[in-house]
Amino acid sequence: MATIKRDATAVWKGTGKDGRGALTTQSATLSNTPYSFNTRFGDGKGTNPEELIAAAHAGCFTMALAFKLSGAGHAPDTLTTKAELSMEQEGAGWKIAAITLHLNAKVPGLSRDEFMKLAEDAKATCPVSKVLNAAIALKAQLA
Repeated sequence: MATIKRDATAVWKGTGKDGRGALTTQSATLSNTPYSFNTRFGDGKGTNPEELIAAAHAGCFTMALAFKLSGAGHAPDTLTTKAELSMEQEGAGWKIAAITLHLNAKVPGLSRDEFMKLAEDAKATCPVSKVLNAAIALKAQLA
């Protein structure tokens, strides 16, 4: 069985609230990309871990669904997913409480029932869904 490894590096300097960090991914798509308290809990320029988890989940689910649709003989024209991640305060800290996947799909010749069955399967089986310990909801539209 094959093993695939990916990595990312975070460097942080300073305190939690006043410090600054940078994220770099193996692919260099992120290269010293800034993150801080303000990018995580405010509207500062840069990224944050939760935004990256949402992006990873949207990408993973959408690709998994494309494979499932194609395997069922229904090549998709367009699949667009927005992953909406919700954080809630838990004591003195925070937790990722839920993710809602908002899916808009254009798949010719596919019934609503088959579409929802394949979408729910992709939601349950994509690797990012499997690793998250949050309630994951799916709101899907088939055009």
